[in-house]
Amino acid sequence: MSLESLLLRLDRLAGGRQAGVLIAEQHRLHPKTKRAFSWVMWLLVLEFILGFGAVAVALVLAGSGEAVPFAVWMRTVVVLGMTATLFYFAWRATKGWYWAYQRLRLFAQIFPVVTLVIAAIPGLYPLWMVTEQIVFSIVMIGIGDFLTSDHMRAAFRKPEKKAPGHPSPGS
Repeated sequence: MSLESLLLRLDRLAGGRQAGVLIAEQHRLHPKTKRAFSWVMWLLVLEFILGFGAVAVALVLAGSGEAVPFAVWMRTVVVLGMTATLFYFAWRATKGWYWAYQRLRLFAQIFPVVTLVIAAIPGLYPLWMVTEQIVFSIVMIGIGDFLTSDHMRAAFRKPEKKAPGHPSPGS
């Protein structure tokens, strides 16, 4: 089994009914599309650095004998896992997969809200973690801005539904 066939199986799981939908090649290769995904990837790298930084701070604090709440450990693991998932979505979206763009855009819009709401719970996280969550949210909002630009929404336009029993154009 080739790597691509394995990835297509994973895509089917992650993408559902839209898993096989690709955007037009001219949209995928358009300079604005490529530039937007370049920014998204760099911002995801920044998110990954923030995530590793949070793990490092937690490890240093724990190593110096300070109690690190379970919520902090869970947050660091979840953020790193989520960021890895977003990298996968972004990479597949650069290949033109509609489902991957949709998932990436959805999560880039939802995660900042969830993160900020959780950060606002008094006493759940130490101040350094709350600060990390705010920075994480700001970067994620930036990713969402690139993905919701007029160009990107046009390039990754929702596929038209075919009426049942009607042949596709050109049949």
